Amino acid sequence: METLKDYFDFDLKILSIGLNPSTISVVSGYYFANPRNRFWKALNASDLILEELDPSKASQEALFQKYKIGFTDVAKRHSSMGKDMVAADYKIGAPALEAAIIKYQPKICWFHGKVAINKFLQYSSFSKDKVDWGLQSFKINKSCIFVTPNPSPANAAYSLDELIEWYQKLNALDCG
Repeated sequence: METLKDYFDFDLKILSIGLNPSTISVVSGYYFANPRNRFWKALNASDLILEELDPSKASQEALFQKYKIGFTDVAKRHSSMGKDMVAADYKIGAPALEAAIIKYQPKICWFHGKVAINKFLQYSSFSKDKVDWGLQSFKINKSCIFVTPNPSPANAAYSLDELIEWYQKLNALDCG
């Protein structure tokens, strides 16, 4: 058990970026595999996709192939909780993610949570003082940056309905 594979390509509409893969996801072989994670429910209820997808490897592939939604993380080491991560994880992961974003140039980089974007910014060549929810005032190369609350069950401060609203805002975003 190592980590989840990255879903990168040159024609991505969206690159979904989490903090790090959960151990459950690594064992299951696809992103957001924890049954209590609200990603798949919010995705299915939003306008981002045209069909309902069950959490699975096959659905992960469909998102990548059919909808041009890629997946990765700021740090690739899996853990059961993000708080288990250490600076060394981000010192390796953030520059690798930055290089991938510059190489593949997804239209939108979608960060799941402020912790994810802030760890990326802290350990990459970018330095931004403050990020907020939604579209950011800066880009990475040509990629727009969009931040939504993390769908993790550990982030109960945001309801499923709020996540759905953020996913719909992401879908409405026009980044050229």
